[in-house]
Amino acid sequence: MKFATIIAALTILTSCNNFTTTMTEPTASLEPVEVTSQNGMKKAYFASGCFWCVESIFESVKGVEEAVSGYSGGKEDNPTYKQVSYGRTTHAEAVEVLYDPEIISFQQLVDVFFGSQDPTTANRQGPDAGIQYRSIAFYQNDSEKNIIEQTIDRLNKSTYNGAIVTQVLPFRKFWIAEDYHQDYEKNNPNNPYIQSVSIPRYKRFAKKFPELLKEGAH
Repeated sequence: MKFATIIAALTILTSCNNFTTTMTEPTASLEPVEVTSQNGMKKAYFASGCFWCVESIFESVKGVEEAVSGYSGGKEDNPTYKQVSYGRTTHAEAVEVLYDPEIISFQQLVDVFFGSQDPTTANRQGPDAGIQYRSIAFYQNDSEKNIIEQTIDRLNKSTYNGAIVTQVLPFRKFWIAEDYHQDYEKNNPNNPYIQSVSIPRYKRFAKKFPELLKEGAH
């Protein structure tokens, strides 16, 4: 039993691998790219640690049709999970959120983003460390940028005493992650990382925002 516990702990610490790097953010000074709405649906992009956790949280929210795991915030083309998770790129694990603005607003998505993580831990979320797990709110236009910055200002004053380290970056490109990462929590409910990190993180979020949850959300 002791050996099994050690193995489980190692799995938790290395799932969404925790390797650090000193690379700097290459996209902050670039102009944002705005994604065209399709059939009334819009897209938003966020990064806050392991994308298995973040995808599951956003998919539980009313008005969100789908959340897709991937990579963003860096300069390299066609990044792979091995490259990103080992800190060999400037990308972060991120999610693309497809949502209906008639049901949920961008402001509410930003509230979900900040309310489901610790935005004060630089290059870390839970057991996962490295710039690939940094907190980023991406904006596609000035309106989204203002919403993000005003939310940070409000939370810094009310909750975090100026300690938020979340990056506010122009959205440029989202690279979809490998197929086996999509709906990972749903497809791998008994995975030790999912049991010990992802599910507890979701439950903490759900307790804060019960009014935003879809009916029957886990």
